[in-house]
Amino acid sequence: MSARFDTLFAGASALSVRKEVLAEEISSRPPTPTAPTTTAPALLLTNYTPFRLNRLAQGVSDHVAEVYKQKFGLEIPEWRVIATVGPTWSCTAQHIADTTRMHKTRVSRAIANLVKRDLVERTSNADDRREMELRLTKAGRAMYTELVPLALERERTLLACLNEDELRSFHEALDRLEEFLGLA
Repeated sequence: MSARFDTLFAGASALSVRKEVLAEEISSRPPTPTAPTTTAPALLLTNYTPFRLNRLAQGVSDHVAEVYKQKFGLEIPEWRVIATVGPTWSCTAQHIADTTRMHKTRVSRAIANLVKRDLVERTSNADDRREMELRLTKAGRAMYTELVPLALERERTLLACLNEDELRSFHEALDRLEEFLGLA
């Protein structure tokens, strides 16, 4: 098998090898006695784009989280709140939920934790007293200022595996997908 494998896949990418091996494995399986006689298309979860995007998103999130978890003791929802409030100087919890696509309960818990740590403060919205504006405190602003360059460096390290054309194509593909899904 090893010599055959080397002959078949010499110089091939890991992705093409994975697809070829899985396709061959599935096509060579005998039908099971309980299998229907009609052939339905097989769904290989590891090749299913929504699954791959979700797995990639989690992997990227975990990769970046190492920076803000270890050094600043932030969880993912707290990081997202700080990263959303930071450049705007103030915003609402609803804006954070809409921007990050986190459930409002997660946003609310993250805000409460950040308020306890004196990193975020709530103030009344001048236009609508029922709505609270969120701002980074002095300590929150200092953390944001220190954290952003570290997060951006982590992003650069992650994307270094792509050349310039691949990165441009990747961003274009993300833009199209986000637009298609109404997230742009």
